[in-house]
Amino acid sequence: MMKLKRKMRVLVLAALSLIVLSGAAAFAQHQLARAERGRPEVKVLLTGAIERGAGETVPVEKTSTVNPGEILQWTITSQNDGSAPAREYKAVGQIPRGTMLIAGSATADGAATVVYSIDNGKTYATEPLVEEKQPDGSVKLVPAPTSMYTQVRYEWSDPLAGGSKLNASYKVRVK
Repeated sequence: MMKLKRKMRVLVLAALSLIVLSGAAAFAQHQLARAERGRPEVKVLLTGAIERGAGETVPVEKTSTVNPGEILQWTITSQNDGSAPAREYKAVGQIPRGTMLIAGSATADGAATVVYSIDNGKTYATEPLVEEKQPDGSVKLVPAPTSMYTQVRYEWSDPLAGGSKLNASYKVRVK
Protein backbone atom coordinates (compact mmCIF):
# COMPACT_ATOMS: atom_id res chain seq x y z
CA MET A 1 0.00 0.00 0.00
CA MET A 2 2.85 2.42 0.85
CA LYS A 3 4.63 1.62 -2.40
CA LEU A 4 1.46 2.34 -4.34
CA LYS A 5 1.00 5.73 -2.59
CA ARG A 6 4.65 6.61 -3.24
CA LYS A 7 4.32 5.64 -6.91
CA MET A 8 1.15 7.74 -7.18
CA ARG A 9 2.93 10.75 -5.61
CA VAL A 10 5.83 10.39 -8.01
CA LEU A 11 3.45 10.13 -10.97
CA VAL A 12 1.43 13.17 -9.82
CA LEU A 13 4.62 15.21 -9.28
CA ALA A 14 5.93 14.15 -12.69
CA ALA A 15 2.63 15.10 -14.33
CA LEU A 16 2.58 18.50 -12.56
CA SER A 17 6.18 19.11 -13.60
CA LEU A 18 5.31 18.36 -17.23
CA ILE A 19 2.34 20.73 -17.07
CA VAL A 20 4.47 23.52 -15.54
CA LEU A 21 7.32 22.95 -17.99
CA SER A 22 5.02 22.87 -21.02
CA GLY A 23 3.31 26.06 -19.79
CA ALA A 24 6.69 27.76 -19.35
CA ALA A 25 7.77 26.60 -22.80
CA ALA A 26 4.57 27.93 -24.36
CA PHE A 27 5.05 31.26 -22.55
CA ALA A 28 8.66 31.50 -23.74
CA GLN A 29 7.61 30.65 -27.29
CA HIS A 30 4.90 33.35 -27.14
CA GLN A 31 7.42 35.93 -25.87
CA LEU A 32 9.90 34.97 -28.60
CA ALA A 33 7.22 35.25 -31.28
CA ARG A 34 6.20 38.62 -29.85
CA ALA A 35 9.80 39.85 -29.91
CA GLU A 36 10.17 38.69 -33.51
CA ARG A 37 7.07 40.68 -34.47
CA GLY A 38 8.77 43.80 -33.18
CA ARG A 39 7.20 46.86 -31.70
CA PRO A 40 5.94 50.18 -32.93
CA GLU A 41 8.23 53.18 -32.63
CA VAL A 42 6.27 56.30 -33.46
CA LYS A 43 8.06 59.61 -33.89
CA VAL A 44 6.00 62.79 -33.92
CA LEU A 45 6.97 66.07 -35.57
CA LEU A 46 5.02 69.31 -35.18
CA THR A 47 5.49 72.03 -37.79
CA GLY A 48 3.79 75.36 -38.14
CA ALA A 49 3.41 77.98 -40.83
CA ILE A 50 1.96 81.48 -40.76
CA GLU A 51 -0.33 82.43 -43.60
CA ARG A 52 0.49 85.95 -44.69
CA GLY A 53 -1.12 87.93 -47.51
CA ALA A 54 -1.22 86.81 -51.15
CA GLY A 55 -0.95 83.10 -50.34
CA GLU A 56 2.48 83.51 -48.73
CA THR A 57 3.34 81.13 -45.89
CA VAL A 58 6.28 81.53 -43.53
CA PRO A 59 7.54 78.71 -41.27
CA VAL A 60 6.96 79.59 -37.60
CA GLU A 61 10.64 79.17 -36.76
CA LYS A 62 11.60 81.82 -39.35
CA THR A 63 9.55 84.63 -37.86
CA SER A 64 9.78 86.53 -34.62
CA THR A 65 6.21 87.82 -34.42
CA VAL A 66 2.69 86.91 -35.35
CA ASN A 67 0.02 89.55 -35.68
CA PRO A 68 -3.62 89.54 -34.59
CA GLY A 69 -5.80 88.09 -37.32
CA GLU A 70 -3.03 85.98 -38.88
CA ILE A 71 -3.64 82.28 -39.40
CA LEU A 72 -1.28 79.57 -38.17
CA GLN A 73 -1.44 76.13 -39.75
CA TRP A 74 -0.14 73.34 -37.53
CA THR A 75 0.80 69.95 -38.99
CA ILE A 76 1.42 66.84 -36.90
CA THR A 77 3.41 64.16 -38.73
CA SER A 78 3.48 60.74 -37.08
CA GLN A 79 5.92 58.19 -38.50
CA ASN A 80 6.18 54.59 -37.30
CA ASP A 81 9.85 53.64 -37.59
CA GLY A 82 9.18 50.35 -35.78
CA SER A 83 8.47 46.95 -37.25
CA ALA A 84 5.00 46.48 -35.74
CA PRO A 85 1.80 48.47 -36.22
CA ALA A 86 0.79 51.11 -33.67
CA ARG A 87 -2.78 50.19 -32.78
CA GLU A 88 -5.42 52.65 -31.57
CA TYR A 89 -3.04 55.47 -32.48
CA LYS A 90 -3.94 59.02 -31.42
CA ALA A 91 -2.22 62.38 -31.90
CA VAL A 92 -3.06 65.53 -29.95
CA GLY A 93 -2.54 69.10 -31.10
CA GLN A 94 -2.58 72.03 -28.70
CA ILE A 95 -4.51 75.17 -29.49
CA PRO A 96 -2.10 77.82 -28.18
CA ARG A 97 -3.31 80.53 -25.82
CA GLY A 98 -4.16 83.69 -27.64
CA THR A 99 -5.44 81.74 -30.65
CA MET A 100 -8.77 80.27 -31.69
CA LEU A 101 -9.41 77.13 -33.74
CA ILE A 102 -10.82 77.79 -37.19
CA ALA A 103 -13.95 75.64 -37.46
CA GLY A 104 -13.71 72.89 -40.09
CA SER A 105 -9.93 73.23 -40.52
CA ALA A 106 -8.95 69.92 -38.88
CA THR A 107 -7.98 67.33 -41.50
CA ALA A 108 -6.09 64.04 -41.38
CA ASP A 109 -4.80 61.22 -43.56
CA GLY A 110 -6.66 57.93 -43.45
CA ALA A 111 -9.77 57.06 -41.50
CA ALA A 112 -9.42 59.45 -38.58
CA THR A 113 -12.00 60.72 -36.17
CA VAL A 114 -11.39 64.27 -34.95
CA VAL A 115 -12.44 65.17 -31.40
CA TYR A 116 -11.97 68.34 -29.37
CA SER A 117 -11.39 69.29 -25.75
CA ILE A 118 -12.51 72.43 -23.92
CA ASP A 119 -11.04 71.35 -20.56
CA ASN A 120 -7.32 71.01 -21.35
CA GLY A 121 -7.53 67.39 -22.47
CA LYS A 122 -9.56 65.88 -19.62
CA THR A 123 -12.45 64.99 -21.94
CA TYR A 124 -12.96 64.96 -25.71
CA ALA A 125 -16.03 65.07 -27.95
CA THR A 126 -16.76 65.53 -31.64
CA GLU A 127 -18.78 68.57 -30.58
CA PRO A 128 -18.09 69.73 -27.00
CA LEU A 129 -21.13 71.10 -25.20
CA VAL A 130 -21.54 73.81 -22.57
CA GLU A 131 -24.44 74.80 -20.40
CA GLU A 132 -26.30 77.93 -21.45
CA LYS A 133 -28.82 79.63 -19.21
CA GLN A 134 -32.11 80.23 -20.99
CA PRO A 135 -34.35 83.31 -20.53
CA ASP A 136 -36.79 81.21 -18.49
CA GLY A 137 -33.98 80.24 -16.07
CA SER A 138 -33.56 76.68 -17.34
CA VAL A 139 -30.21 75.37 -18.52
CA LYS A 140 -29.66 73.93 -22.00
CA LEU A 141 -26.62 72.15 -23.46
CA VAL A 142 -25.37 73.95 -26.57
CA PRO A 143 -22.27 73.53 -28.76
CA ALA A 144 -19.23 75.23 -27.24
CA PRO A 145 -17.76 78.08 -29.31
CA THR A 146 -14.47 77.19 -30.98
CA SER A 147 -12.87 79.97 -28.92
CA MET A 148 -13.15 77.58 -25.94
CA TYR A 149 -11.32 74.68 -27.63
CA THR A 150 -7.97 73.81 -26.03
CA GLN A 151 -6.92 70.64 -27.90
CA VAL A 152 -7.72 68.74 -31.06
CA ARG A 153 -7.20 64.95 -31.06
CA TYR A 154 -7.00 62.65 -34.06
CA GLU A 155 -7.98 59.00 -33.52
CA TRP A 156 -7.22 56.49 -36.27
CA SER A 157 -9.28 53.32 -36.51
CA ASP A 158 -6.65 51.58 -38.66
CA PRO A 159 -3.23 50.79 -37.15
CA LEU A 160 -0.25 52.94 -38.16
CA ALA A 161 1.80 50.30 -39.97
CA GLY A 162 5.54 49.97 -39.49
CA GLY A 163 7.40 52.16 -41.98
CA SER A 164 4.41 54.40 -42.70
CA LYS A 165 3.34 57.89 -41.66
CA LEU A 166 0.22 59.96 -41.15
CA ASN A 167 -0.34 63.71 -41.31
CA ALA A 168 -2.94 65.71 -39.45
CA SER A 169 -3.39 69.46 -39.54
CA TYR A 170 -5.51 72.28 -38.16
CA LYS A 171 -5.60 76.06 -38.33
CA VAL A 172 -5.88 78.69 -35.63
CA ARG A 173 -6.38 82.44 -35.85
CA VAL A 174 -4.35 84.76 -33.62
CA LYS A 175 -6.68 86.82 -31.39
